[in-house]
Amino acid sequence: MKKFRVAYCGTPDFSVPTLDLLSNHPHVDLRYVISMPDRPSGRGMELKSPEVVEFARQKKLPVFQCENINREGEFLRMLKAQDLDFIVVLAFAQFLGSEMLQLARLGCFNIHTSILPKYRGAAPIQYALRNGDPETGVSIQKMVKKMDAGDLVHFHTVPIAPTETGGQLYTRLKFQAALAMNDLLAKLLAGPVEATPQDESKVSFAPTLKKEDGALDFAEKTVAEVLNLIRALDPWPGTYCFLNGKRLKVLRAEKYHGKLPPGKAANDLGSLAVGCRDGAVHLTEVQLEGKKACSDRELLNGMKSEITLSSHKE
Repeated sequence: MKKFRVAYCGTPDFSVPTLDLLSNHPHVDLRYVISMPDRPSGRGMELKSPEVVEFARQKKLPVFQCENINREGEFLRMLKAQDLDFIVVLAFAQFLGSEMLQLARLGCFNIHTSILPKYRGAAPIQYALRNGDPETGVSIQKMVKKMDAGDLVHFHTVPIAPTETGGQLYTRLKFQAALAMNDLLAKLLAGPVEATPQDESKVSFAPTLKKEDGALDFAEKTVAEVLNLIRALDPWPGTYCFLNGKRLKVLRAEKYHGKLPPGKAANDLGSLAVGCRDGAVHLTEVQLEGKKACSDRELLNGMKSEITLSSHKE
């Protein structure tokens, strides 16, 4: 029975279902799992292994951890001697240099959670939600040195639910990534796989998100833009504004039935409503700095001062 000799590069929990698939696939001989080093974590700052490493050790798979795979000459020589058929990369958190890209017979296949060339970069899930896209997907591209620019060897679309959050879509797509890898293995077993160049005229980017990307500027955004941003950045980095000068995390929101001037906040019988460019939103679940998460009604209960909301600290 034909078996592909494979190495796998991945780091977070997102990479685990695909590793699970490869480790159990009857046509895969998984030679190595490559990941990032252990990091200090938690209150005690004790060293914690990446989720991929923890899973690999449970399965008794060979593991190699490093900060930069391109500088590990001795390991790369050993890996080359394994006569690999291909390398699979998913959320590895490292760029691969020429030596690594050319090390296996068929090269390196990267699994990316968008329909390339749309949303090249680190945050395709959040950008798809932020922009209100009705669907996203999983692409597998044969890697080149330019980020996410390789020829496509597989893709499939995934519908997005209207109220789906970043965390929910993340969970669905990590399993969709494993399904995509399974489909590619079937193609590889059937014979040479057709590779389709990406249309460079349709490229868009999804760069790494920062905490400040979660600032809610109600006066400048439409209702849809505000709601999409809130769900896109849940759970990280989260969205926020400032209520009477204090930072207020916005955890849940919905369209508000009434109208308010853009940027104006109001306590409407216990509902925290804010005006946007084309309507208003109701902030249903919030968390004031130093406090626990609560409903807007709980927050507003007993608050006598006039409510002032802004996207930045006054």
